[in-house]
Amino acid sequence: MIDNEIKVGEGSVALVDVMGSALSVVNAARVSMGKRSESFDARDAKLIKYLWEHGHTSPFRHVHLQFHIKAPIFVLRQWMKHQVGCAWNEISGRYVELDESFWSPHLWREQSASVKQGSGGALEQSAQIDAHFVYVEAINAAVATYQRLLQMGVCKEQARAVLPVATMSECYWTCSLHALIHFLRQRLDGHAQQEIREYAQAVSELAEGVEGLRYILETCLDRL
Repeated sequence: MIDNEIKVGEGSVALVDVMGSALSVVNAARVSMGKRSESFDARDAKLIKYLWEHGHTSPFRHVHLQFHIKAPIFVLRQWMKHQVGCAWNEISGRYVELDESFWSPHLWREQSASVKQGSGGALEQSAQIDAHFVYVEAINAAVATYQRLLQMGVCKEQARAVLPVATMSECYWTCSLHALIHFLRQRLDGHAQQEIREYAQAVSELAEGVEGLRYILETCLDRL
């Protein structure tokens, strides 16, 4: 059992299980020629690079990693767009009373003038204070309403509807190495939202600690 964990603001990412290694990738590729490597060497590293550059991606799907994630709902909804080669299981507000834990920005950003879905620089200091006050006021109102509905006997699956997407959630995410690379290529990109980039960086750091995966990620993410 792997218990590495990286804190990301109010949340975290932990690598809890791994099936396979860099050797699993090269052996999945070499089986077509009836061959097998017993240890990863320079020849195997060259093969990894060749496979990726020429689009032979099936060997990368023989390695799987499982992460435990605690993140705000709005980050997870972006993350869960990654479905191919992935499995998701998330805590359910139908069954449990949701924890009163919420994401809060350390710095408020202004809307980008050129990118509709993006953000620009930081708001001025006076606006930072005002935005924080309005935000906390809204969060507190949502929590109070949620608790009031529950106290009135409203079922959890309906009462949760008033909670914002800033609510912290938790889930297990299992993905193939191929799916992981695709996720990192998209979510480490400078155009990705900052909040999910921070989680992607944590995922990358944890994955790089797995035997042989640092070289694969550096190769496939063009870091070499």
